[in-house]
Amino acid sequence: MGRKWKTPEARRALLCELVSWDSRTLTEGERLFAHRLEMKLREMDYFRVNPGHVGLHDAGLGRQTVTALYKHPDAVDTIVLISHFDTVQTEEYGVLQALSTLPEELTAKLHDVKDTLHAQARKDLESGEYLFGRGTMDMKAGLAAHLALVEQAADEAWPVNLLLLTVPDEEVNSAGMRVAVDVLLELANTHGLDYSLFLNGEPSFTQEPGDEKEYIYSGTIGKIMPAAVFYGKETHVGEPLQGLTANYMASYLTQEMEFSSLFEETGHGETTPLPVSLYQRDLKDAYSTQTPYRAAALYNVFLFKNTASDVMEKFELAAHRAAERCNTAYRKLCEEQDVGGVGDVRVFRYEQVVAHAEDKFGADAVRKLKEEAIAGAGTDERAQSFAVADRLMIECQELSPAVILLYAPPYYPAVNSTDEPLIREAVGLMEQTAKSLGTELGQIHYFNGICDLSYVNYRDEGTGWMTYERNTPVWGDTYMIPFEGMRKLRAPVLNIGPLGRDAHQRTERLHIDSAFRRLPIMLETLIQELFIKKTAGHPAG
Repeated sequence: MGRKWKTPEARRALLCELVSWDSRTLTEGERLFAHRLEMKLREMDYFRVNPGHVGLHDAGLGRQTVTALYKHPDAVDTIVLISHFDTVQTEEYGVLQALSTLPEELTAKLHDVKDTLHAQARKDLESGEYLFGRGTMDMKAGLAAHLALVEQAADEAWPVNLLLLTVPDEEVNSAGMRVAVDVLLELANTHGLDYSLFLNGEPSFTQEPGDEKEYIYSGTIGKIMPAAVFYGKETHVGEPLQGLTANYMASYLTQEMEFSSLFEETGHGETTPLPVSLYQRDLKDAYSTQTPYRAAALYNVFLFKNTASDVMEKFELAAHRAAERCNTAYRKLCEEQDVGGVGDVRVFRYEQVVAHAEDKFGADAVRKLKEEAIAGAGTDERAQSFAVADRLMIECQELSPAVILLYAPPYYPAVNSTDEPLIREAVGLMEQTAKSLGTELGQIHYFNGICDLSYVNYRDEGTGWMTYERNTPVWGDTYMIPFEGMRKLRAPVLNIGPLGRDAHQRTERLHIDSAFRRLPIMLETLIQELFIKKTAGHPAG
């Protein structure tokens, strides 16, 4: 057997080839990438002999999740190598957009326009230590490292199993990883695999401008999106207090939610970023002098330990505070203007509105209303979520004025393995190895870029996820999370990736030595020391 990706230069060429396969989320390139990668995997000697160990798995919308299993005949310990191959869009490259997926060409061309780059990017360009381009950092370098690792393991017959798992759609809804949960369970059953570690390859993010340190992550932050539909009372703008605008109602909840410390969590000396609003608008389709009486808002909340149930309780508290403030101000205004008003704003969870509608119309009729709303809202799951709640309120106006609390996709549960003995040992080993390679490695307990590790090693021992299911309008129709399967994928998580800067920006770039020399050595050391030598009880040959 021969290795194609044995040298740093060969791994750099591999990365450039992967980046050249444009795979922006929800484009034809994303759909084609899995097939191109499958062909490349099947060129490897091991997979020529074991063709059934490479698989494509439907992830929806013509996209595929890719698996490739190196299986040693005597091994059960299995390390899952996780990456995603989709990237964000490239419009910000402007006239250089055609070069955005050609790292060598782009990096060379940027020297001609380096005065347009910010100071740190210009410094990194001039150093010659970085490779620029979309997907170089986030995260095809991680995939390239995993491919080279599988090739090496197969060539040297390592007595451990490596399962390469690379997915589409991480940048939007993680459809690829959610599909992968059942795939992982099926492969474990078919091949007798014991998952020992979920090892992701997302890049190391700098913590402050000029930061040269690299980081290892022993967990990943969670993200959930509480949302609200506001249903007021319509009127003509000439008689404003004969109604209540949804925008007025929404303003109070957004004030309660934006930067609210109510949702802040601290763990292992780290703190979640504060909530922000990601979307707020009325639901009028066109201009008219009818006041906007329906609106929607979407909020971003980060998690460490809180479950969907915990967040909904806090969200409900914030909504009741907002409604109380809104009602007090509105009543005072009505008294001053000597009008009766339309009554107090009430707060409902989405599941309460569904129950009310089913009592009123029957479950079958409500199901039909939901299907019609989803079909008319397009393909975006957030728009679909608002459309369902809005449609139910149109048919249940006796509940208005009201704020309906719900969840909109996506949801990323937080995962943390900091206290696992294997991870403590791994972190120490990686810190020592990095030092021997001439760099400093620090530990971060929660990867703050959101990643696919959220869908393994799920630890909610209660029923916190049921609150999510009951209050997500598109649940079971266009969005699902395999919570039960995630609970079965019990193994520590760890993220070790290359150093990079400016993910999702025109100046996205990858540190060359980190990606193509240091990272492969670190990954090999991790597996040799913690899985091969330890299992064998003596140094591997």
